[in-house]
Amino acid sequence: MTRNAAAAPSHLLYLHGFRSSPRSFKAERLRQWLAANRPELHWWCPQLPPSPAAALAMIEHGLAAWPAGRFAVCGSSLGGFYATVVAERHGCRAVVMNPAVEPARDLAAHIGEQTGWHDPAEHFFFRPEFVDELRALAVPAVTRAERYLAIVATGDELLDWREMSARYPGATLRLIEGSDHALSDFDDHIPHLLKFLNLCD
Repeated sequence: MTRNAAAAPSHLLYLHGFRSSPRSFKAERLRQWLAANRPELHWWCPQLPPSPAAALAMIEHGLAAWPAGRFAVCGSSLGGFYATVVAERHGCRAVVMNPAVEPARDLAAHIGEQTGWHDPAEHFFFRPEFVDELRALAVPAVTRAERYLAIVATGDELLDWREMSARYPGATLRLIEGSDHALSDFDDHIPHLLKFLNLCD
């Protein structure tokens, strides 16, 4: 089934990035649009635990009750890495935004106590074994590239846009000149995300 012929998903999973939360600007903007325009769609944006293995276990537990073939996933940064794992396991469509492609390598420098981005009073400890968990979760290469939309900003100050783009060969690529890791101009990209998922005309 081609993307254009695919039915709109009835369920959408959003996965936030490292140190982020369901209060993510992008998650909130997308949730608000869907609530106003597609209220029948089931939205889930969980607070992910620091352990990658625990995060994927939580995700899989939630997806177990969802209808096969009727859900899609969006993910930003580390959430984009997780979204890729989910898409490869379940064959669903995925939108990845400035996705982490080598998080085991990049997050090895962040072992130790961390604070939440949206609430500095929230603390968690990123443990050395979490790097091994990330390494174990990594997929060798994406398959069925047509099910992916990669939104990548050349102005990302944390991740290399060339590396992100190369991770999704053959996928629909929206390469943004400038912008930043957080995609502060996310409102400009929501229509492309929605169209890819067949949630709007």
